Amino acid sequence: MRVTGGEWRSRRLAGPRKGQPLRPTPDALRERAFAVLGEAVAGAVFLDLFAGTGAVGIEALSRGAREAVFVEAHRTAAALVRRNLETLAVPADRWRILTMPASRALARLAREGLRAGLAWADPPFERWEDGLDALLGAWRLGVLPPEALACLECPARAGVAAALPAGVTILRELGGGASRLVILEGGVPRS
Repeated sequence: MRVTGGEWRSRRLAGPRKGQPLRPTPDALRERAFAVLGEAVAGAVFLDLFAGTGAVGIEALSRGAREAVFVEAHRTAAALVRRNLETLAVPADRWRILTMPASRALARLAREGLRAGLAWADPPFERWEDGLDALLGAWRLGVLPPEALACLECPARAGVAAALPAGVTILRELGGGASRLVILEGGVPRS
């Protein structure tokens, strides 16, 4: 695994050890996705849900995101995110890690008044709907403003379009082998 663009381009990242149930986003898919997201990344607060190795949020930081919030429920994976950030010497004021489930993290971030410009959810593929629920929850809670983009990494055959509420649309889809990235726009009414 490597960073595909920006400040830390071509720098290697530590991946999961054998037996760890992590599935990092393929470099090629990450590179294509950030090419599409383009200038929306620069200066944004980036929310990396189900962060795994942290590669996606680190990519955002490398490409100019002001700050990244990594949400990862599993301590071993959260430690890997920290290790990758520290290896790259990313300034500590540009990131934080919340080691808790996405729903709890989003409620906390909403209470803190965090507003992210972009969010990416990459849950375990057998639970891809959890990623969609987290992104919709981020919009509902105001952590993502209505104009923010949200990216869902899911299995290639996931029925994302059928699961979207009114007002949320698919802006773009990118394939990458067994993975697919669905870029969403539109937000949902706040609760």
